[in-house]
Amino acid sequence: MTNFKLSNALTALRMQGVIAYPTESVFGLGCDPDCEIAIQHILDLKQRPAHKGLILIAANIEQLKTYADFSSLNETQLTAIKNTWPGPFTWVVPVQKTLSKLISGDFDSVAVRVSDHPVVQQLCSEFGKPIISTSANLSGLDACVNASQVKEMFINNPLLTTIIEAEVSGLDNPSQIHHALTGQRLR
Repeated sequence: MTNFKLSNALTALRMQGVIAYPTESVFGLGCDPDCEIAIQHILDLKQRPAHKGLILIAANIEQLKTYADFSSLNETQLTAIKNTWPGPFTWVVPVQKTLSKLISGDFDSVAVRVSDHPVVQQLCSEFGKPIISTSANLSGLDACVNASQVKEMFINNPLLTTIIEAEVSGLDNPSQIHHALTGQRLR
């Protein structure tokens, strides 16, 4: 990945745009989690209902504290989360009351992950906060695993601003999802 491509993605994030980027196992669609216009563009692009909620992906746990209420977790629960990050582990955590319902959906929780993918790490570090992360696909179809598939699936769709041309980490399955309060594996 060149800095020019990252620069395009950062500009898109700052201008209410939607980006496609590689994660641990699939390509994701992302935007600024504080921009409801951009979040709605992702939902429209995917043809995904808002009640399902979306994931936030970050470079570190500090970036997520504005969105997820880690203070409601005990030390054992926090340790379990920190022991899996960075990595392909998503945790469902109680939500901060100010979080947009377009992100949390019908839930009083939010799914969050600190990724170890170098593109995500660099992108979120330079953007200064997490981004939305949802698989790059139309609802009901398989997720795209490379930039070419993203281009083919969303051909000429003006809602997709930029595609970062880099590789997924190569994991065969999407990230595991665990409930922070119970430790139960949800996916």
